[in-house]
Amino acid sequence: MRRLFYFLLLLVSVSAVHSCKDLLDEDGNPLLDINENSGLNGARALYREITDSDTLATYYYNGLQMAKVTSRKASVTDVQYSGNKISRVTFKGFLDADNDGTLDVDSTSYEQQFTYGATGRLESISENRLVYNRTPAVPPTTPAGPWVLLRKSKTLYKLTYSSTTAKLAKIVMETGDEDPGVQFAYTNFSETTYEYAGDNVSKVVRGYGPMSGGVHGTVNTKYGYEFSNYDAQINPYTLLPIEYKISRILSTEQNDLDSWILSPNSPTRKSITDLMQLVPVPVVISTNYNYDAQTYMSKGYGINYIYKPL
Repeated sequence: MRRLFYFLLLLVSVSAVHSCKDLLDEDGNPLLDINENSGLNGARALYREITDSDTLATYYYNGLQMAKVTSRKASVTDVQYSGNKISRVTFKGFLDADNDGTLDVDSTSYEQQFTYGATGRLESISENRLVYNRTPAVPPTTPAGPWVLLRKSKTLYKLTYSSTTAKLAKIVMETGDEDPGVQFAYTNFSETTYEYAGDNVSKVVRGYGPMSGGVHGTVNTKYGYEFSNYDAQINPYTLLPIEYKISRILSTEQNDLDSWILSPNSPTRKSITDLMQLVPVPVVISTNYNYDAQTYMSKGYGINYIYKPL
């Protein structure tokens, strides 16, 4: 997890400029030109996230519902619904599990099942995950080996909401590997708490530790994330389902710096702190935003956001 700090230090000095004109969506419809302030009129959808060198995510829709996301290295996330609620998310591709800015060489697939309570709020996510690896190619004579199962795991996420504000207050994760011939048991846990300034996420704390016999042990790793100096404009991620955003944050165990996507606005300052240090020192990242005429954020933290009409 220490590698996370090296990556964040790099991000502090990175800015991205991307020139895109006359962009079209998959149906040939014109997209919002990020270099103009003309914007879109009427209903819109988030279509693409890009940097100066890569496409981070492209969103596809079935009518008004976001149904699929493609991301780097041909990774694909499929989203299924029961009525208007997301019931299942499946992912096949590559993740940045240690959050060092580079996609893992291991291939990952997972399936998440969503359970809702009587009030209609998401209460739990059960996940089955497979991780594969293979021997790398040795050019020019030896091709890469076949994909071989490296690890199989089960994870349960339980969500708790504030009784006064109804906002997400806590996510408890319990996870463990499945080994042949061994009775499954959860062996590790994490607990994530959320604080707010108004409707925006202001602070997230996540602690990790071992567990045995269903009992959580002592936390041995803990990080704090803070989000501040929020703007008053529209966060692009407000156009995505809340359940998908939670799934995205939980796609790896070190993705909590993305927790601001749960907010209606966008923070110009983010920080991460290793809370296990004797003298915790935050690593701070900041940005300035660009907006379109309808006050949707169009660029920040080196990422351009492309919209399409619905």
